[in-house]
Amino acid sequence: MEYVTIILENVLRYVGTIALTDWLDIALMAYFLYRALKLVGRSRAANLGKGVLIFLAALALSDVLQLNTINSILRNIVTTGVIALIVLFQPELRRLLEQVGSSKLGSFNPFTRAQQSSVIERTIAQTVAACAEMSSSRTGVLIVFERQIKLDDVARSGTIVDAQVSSELLRNIFFVKAALHDGAVVIRDGRLLAAGCILPLSHNTNISSDLGTRHRAGLGMSENSDAVVVIVSEETGAISVAIRGMLKRHLTAQTLEKLLTNELMPVAEENETTEKFHLRLPWQRKTGKETDGNAAE
Repeated sequence: MEYVTIILENVLRYVGTIALTDWLDIALMAYFLYRALKLVGRSRAANLGKGVLIFLAALALSDVLQLNTINSILRNIVTTGVIALIVLFQPELRRLLEQVGSSKLGSFNPFTRAQQSSVIERTIAQTVAACAEMSSSRTGVLIVFERQIKLDDVARSGTIVDAQVSSELLRNIFFVKAALHDGAVVIRDGRLLAAGCILPLSHNTNISSDLGTRHRAGLGMSENSDAVVVIVSEETGAISVAIRGMLKRHLTAQTLEKLLTNELMPVAEENETTEKFHLRLPWQRKTGKETDGNAAE
């Protein structure tokens, strides 16, 4: 018992010598380490990260066992390995910096919360109505909803539109003979920012073989940003949504509307929104309530 007491006294004495700046230093390092591990764990770099840990473990083991030749080789690799890691993890590092730079502390929006909610609610309704019609006609669709991470580079790859979102506009853009139908549409703050945009393709090897370039582009965009991507297959008419590198397939129009509402509108604001701009969708009764019918997939 005395031994335990002595250990506790030594620990408390040591903790008392730690300055406030040291605690701040530890907290910041823990936070950045947590964010880095979380980012790597949700990306395709997860296996690469495991390989780095195995390499570091081998380096430490070779030092303990005094395997001088192996240890020397591994240490030489470490000297150039930092640059190699920066190159390999470039997409993940860029995404992390974009998340930091896109924080709400540095952003300014001239609209009030109620105005934003109304605009986003109307945009969701118009998008769902357009996707339901294009699903039934098997028209390919690729719509990107920008969130915190700005997609200026993606928007510049297409044609700047900067227009109010409407079902008619979306159906005209993705009409099979339209000039911009092959690209993606980017929606920012409830407005159609650009059309005909080029998205990065996903390199995930676990993607189903029946998914084409449009779905790979949607997944790639969701892997490299926090965007919500809506996809309609031109082969089957199935509606899908890509979020954080995961694909939710074969959605009904009702499910799509609920998913977009949950992802694009904060929960606290959902009850505050009005139905001023709400578009009555084909599957809804005159009272605005949903029926049991499903939209075509």
